[in-house]
Parts: sequence; C-alpha cells; structure tokens
Amino acid sequence: MTPAHQAAPPLQSAVNLLGARPFDGSGIDGGAYLDVVDAAHHAPSWVDGLISGYSTYGLALFAVLMLLGWWQARHQDTARAVRALAAPVLTVVPFVVSTALKQVVHENRPCQSLHVMTLEACPAPGDWSFPSNHSALAAAAAVALWFVSARLGVIAAIGALAMAASRVWVGAHYPHDIIAGLIVGALVAASLATLLARYAATVAQALGRGRLRPLIAS
Repeated sequence: MTPAHQAAPPLQSAVNLLGARPFDGSGIDGGAYLDVVDAAHHAPSWVDGLISGYSTYGLALFAVLMLLGWWQARHQDTARAVRALAAPVLTVVPFVVSTALKQVVHENRPCQSLHVMTLEACPAPGDWSFPSNHSALAAAAAVALWFVSARLGVIAAIGALAMAASRVWVGAHYPHDIIAGLIVGALVAASLATLLARYAATVAQALGRGRLRPLIAS
C-alpha cells in the first residue's frame, strides 16, 4: 500500500473534515478510484466518449423527464401537476446543501491528491470534491420525479446511478464522494417532497382559481 492510500490519523481526519485545511480523501477509497481510472484508460475510446458525454451533459435528461412529467400530470391530476412544477425546486435545494457541504469539508479532488491523468480535466485547487454535486442533483431529480410518476422515477433513478458512476469514471470524484452526493440529494429531496405532498391539493386549488390554472390543468 502506497502512502497515498494510507488512512490519515483520526484526529487529523477530524480536523480536515471540519474544513481547517484541505482534506485528502485518498485514504478512504483511493485504491478503488485508481482502479476505475485505470479501467477508463484501457477502455475503447467510444466507451470513454459516451461516458464522458453523459457525465458532462446527462443532467439535461432529468430536465426533459421533469418536463414530460409535468405535461402528463396536467392531463391527469392537479395535485400531481403541482408536484411536477415543484420538481426543479426540489432538485435545486439539495444542490445548495451539497455545495455548502463542500465548503465545510474542503476535500481536494482525487486528481490533485493522487496526481493521475483523468478523462476530465483536473479542476483547479479550491474546486472541492466532497460531495459530488452532479450525484446530488441527479438523485434529487430522481426522487422528485418519483413523487410525480413511478415510471419516470425509475428511469431517473437509473440515470442518477449512471451519472454518479460516470463521475468516478472520468476521474472527477472518489466513490465516497458520489455515494455522499446520492444520499444528500435523495434525503433532502425526499424530505421536501413529503412536506409538499401534504399541501399539494391545497396549492392546486389555489392555482386553479387564478391565471396559473393552465399550468396544472389542460
């Protein structure tokens, strides 16, 4: 085991996680990260291109699914249409929480700590790694869509897992970064969606009496 893969002393790790200085997360699962990056280097170029493209632009999939969910909901149920309209908000809030956590933990990107070549250009110092914002956004979108349509939720959940995995493949994050991102995104979105579900019918009634009625009913 190389020094880069040795876990930091408990006290040092605790201080680093509090943001006192940049945190080196390679001691957690740096070996697994290097295995994935090495696999990416040996994969066919078309595979790397496909995964890199999804890693960069795949979040657009969730926007399309949200638009589709809203279009379907407004033809079926006004309360569901309200949940569909709220889906973007339920996605953005977990992103804000994830971004705030980055400023607390201050974990260096793995490409900086392990000095490896990656498919995605290594971000500049100060662009923190933990948790993965892409994973948080994708997981939050999947949960928000699940409250609109189980079918769309399943599609989005698969897409979220693929997004999280792609972030390790391109070298942007450690595995623990994407796991944390998925958890943060799912938990925050689920909490907000559960709260919204209690008042969706009331909000639908209020919107139904105003000029915004076309947004929730065809």
